[in-house]
Amino acid sequence: MEANPTRFFMVELPKALRRTAEEIAPWLGTRPERLAFIENVTAGTSAVLRSLDFMPGDEILTTDHVYNAVRNTLRYVASRTGAVAIEAPMPEPLANSQQALDVITASITARTRLIVIDHIASASAATFPVAEIAAAARARGIPILVDGAHAPGSIDLDIDAIGADWYVGNCHKWLCAPRGSAFIVVADRPTFEIHPLAISHAYGQGFPAEFDKIGTRDASAWLSIPAAIRFHERLGGAALRCRNRGLALEIAQAITRDVGYAAAAADGLCQSLIALKLPLARAAAREDAGAVHDYLYDQHGIETGVTVLKGALHLRFSVAAYNEASDYAGLGAATRDALEQLA
Repeated sequence: MEANPTRFFMVELPKALRRTAEEIAPWLGTRPERLAFIENVTAGTSAVLRSLDFMPGDEILTTDHVYNAVRNTLRYVASRTGAVAIEAPMPEPLANSQQALDVITASITARTRLIVIDHIASASAATFPVAEIAAAARARGIPILVDGAHAPGSIDLDIDAIGADWYVGNCHKWLCAPRGSAFIVVADRPTFEIHPLAISHAYGQGFPAEFDKIGTRDASAWLSIPAAIRFHERLGGAALRCRNRGLALEIAQAITRDVGYAAAAADGLCQSLIALKLPLARAAAREDAGAVHDYLYDQHGIETGVTVLKGALHLRFSVAAYNEASDYAGLGAATRDALEQLA
């Protein structure tokens, strides 16, 4: 790339991107012509949302577990088009997949024009029944966008079987690929034509060509995804994912026994990312989350996520290949100490 930029970007890179798509598409459960590369899931969701035409009064349906960056994108699109972003309220704790499906389907109206759903929600760590939700959407003629930021490398994936119109996922999380390595997959029967956020030389050439060529940038992260997948498989692949999930559940159960926190979702909906609701005798604000996070780091050297979901603080932790149970020793007690500082 540096020795001969012109040749690399004009001749070598387009072919390299398609070879990379050919390598990773089967692992994701899709076909290479349906896959293109993006910097992260936020960019992918923005590309879809900003490619669609909404009218005043149209509804974009999501849940109150939606990732905040996606929430902000929905707010932005709604403010410019007159559409309305609807957040279906999920029960807490979320007990099973059927609950989630029932809430989503009950929230669909005659004005629903798009459904945006997490595969694994960031704030609550709940896994949503995306295939069933996609089937319900198709039956009503409503396109669906799945935010799979936490799915690749965390759960087994068969994207084509899900049946979404668009699926976006990150490879820099559980697959440990470099930052900026993500993908978007479109359906065989795309309901609408989508375009990348940056319109460039390949405009009008369709998907995935428009995404493959949007100007001069370092594509190294994308080209490294096959190596990340091979590394993931050498570490155990499905067995590693199972191990990580099992350890995360053990840790959550231990913390629950020690200090009484409750999970935001039932064990059957959790993977290697888990969120525990923290007891706070008032509605929580973002400042409270920041205070607990900073206390854990400054006083105990613990780096973990603290989020606000439905007005309550949640402690979010994850397990990866390099983690052991001892890494989480004292987490519950340290969090209890942090909460006392907020009292």
